[in-house]
Amino acid sequence: MEKQTFLTFLLGQEYFAVNVNKVLEVLEKQHITKVPQTPDHILGIVNFREDILPVVDTRLKFNLAATNLEEKNFIIVFDISKDGNKFIIAATADAVKDVIEIADDEIKPVPEMGISYNAKYIAGAVRRQETFILLLDIEKVFSLSDAEATKVIENSVTN
Repeated sequence: MEKQTFLTFLLGQEYFAVNVNKVLEVLEKQHITKVPQTPDHILGIVNFREDILPVVDTRLKFNLAATNLEEKNFIIVFDISKDGNKFIIAATADAVKDVIEIADDEIKPVPEMGISYNAKYIAGAVRRQETFILLLDIEKVFSLSDAEATKVIENSVTN
């Protein structure tokens, strides 16, 4: 049976996971610089390996209650390929938990339930003990407009 490796993290009380092949790094306690006139779900920018990255507030992206900016201790840096474009983007997490292996036959589809975040972001769910872990399709979570926000931020910083 084929297995995949995932990084698990928390948003509120909910567990999410992303394929580790899409994760470049997990950063702790980074200073996020606010940038005016960016979408609400873009918190600002961080320095990552001498590049400027936009930071997406994952809670706002998923329509979850916002938390205090100082409480955003973890930033996950993703390497994304979408519509032939490659870009790097950072997103907040309340906590980063474990790296786990999941067999393909463990992944179950998630039914449409009118949940507050967009169900198209969810590639499936896995149950571990009494906890459900929602597997994110990271290419669907971050839109081209998020990538465009990156360009807007880079242009405003470099000009």
